[in-house]
Amino acid sequence: MLTDGYHDVPKGKVATVVTQLEMRARPETRGVPGPDGWMLTRIQTPTVPWYRALYMSVGADWLWFGRMKLPDAEIDTVLSDPKVHIYTLQKDGTDGALLELDFRTDGECELVYFGLIPALIGTGAGRFLMNAAIEAAWAEPINLFHVFTCTLDSPQALGFYRRSGFIPIRQKIEVADDPRITFGYDRGLAPHVPIFDP
Repeated sequence: MLTDGYHDVPKGKVATVVTQLEMRARPETRGVPGPDGWMLTRIQTPTVPWYRALYMSVGADWLWFGRMKLPDAEIDTVLSDPKVHIYTLQKDGTDGALLELDFRTDGECELVYFGLIPALIGTGAGRFLMNAAIEAAWAEPINLFHVFTCTLDSPQALGFYRRSGFIPIRQKIEVADDPRITFGYDRGLAPHVPIFDP
């Protein structure tokens, strides 16, 4: 249990406030068109190299690192599970989004990853993709749809999830290795998060 007050974050680490949100009934969605020329596609047999490349294209600016620290075999185990659904937006051979839905817990769906490449931010693609996520999640026999977001993510993320029908239920503090130090990420990524070298 953390006490009130300030707590030093060790050098070489990043700290973030993680908010868990949930949805216990399918909300009404406002139909929006997809971004011009982009098509929502479920990737039936994603490969690890494809997934890693898309993961970085979408998440590097927000310091996504959870999957990058896993060995290929562990990622492949997740991707090959029929209860894990991977979607993207595609146009002219380019992948523009990562939507990962995990149904491995009975009666639940976790929105594990949700994001767009920088070029699609602000185009309405996020609302289109979230509508698709809600539709796909509630098409299965679930009674809980949940997601985690954190203060490393876009400042708009928490509000976007709430407007989409998710309700915040708890917060946690996560301290982890800074991927710009530990995993070789470009040190210019996520300039909103300072680097504290050990």
